[in-house]
Amino acid sequence: MSPVAFRTATADDVAALRPLIERAYRGDTAKAGWTHEADMLSGERTSPEELSDLIADPERVILLAYRDEVLIGCVQVARSGDDLSYLGMLTVDPALQAGGIGRQLLAAAEAEAVSRFDARRMEMTVIHRRAELIAWYERRGYVRTGEERPFPLDPPRPELAFVVLEKPLI
Repeated sequence: MSPVAFRTATADDVAALRPLIERAYRGDTAKAGWTHEADMLSGERTSPEELSDLIADPERVILLAYRDEVLIGCVQVARSGDDLSYLGMLTVDPALQAGGIGRQLLAAAEAEAVSRFDARRMEMTVIHRRAELIAWYERRGYVRTGEERPFPLDPPRPELAFVVLEKPLI
């Protein structure tokens, strides 16, 4: 199997990036993987405009994962404080989940947070109903902080609150 290669997303990547994210998080195609939100949420996960804004923001980076020149995953890393980065949108093509790509993306994101943002800690949020996903992150060194945050919907849906997880990076 070919190795996974990583690079930083540019504005030219939005057209390929958005369908990958939608396939992994929403709709019936997402159900092929185990990290989807399709049973809890419908509609689009992100828009081309939102992705373009994320890519243009100097306080954020989206790392792309390729195998044999095919986009298979991505992850967002953002500066969140003096020594804190935020990890979000960890995405692996549903057909390729459980093959180690998520672990590689996570490691690349943590290294990027340290090198780009001088982070010493990484934070993320996971929908509290996603026990298996929280457990996956806990096996990789993330711990629950005890903080919960509301899911950004109007009207609010308390059953979709976020659990905050954090990991020391250095």
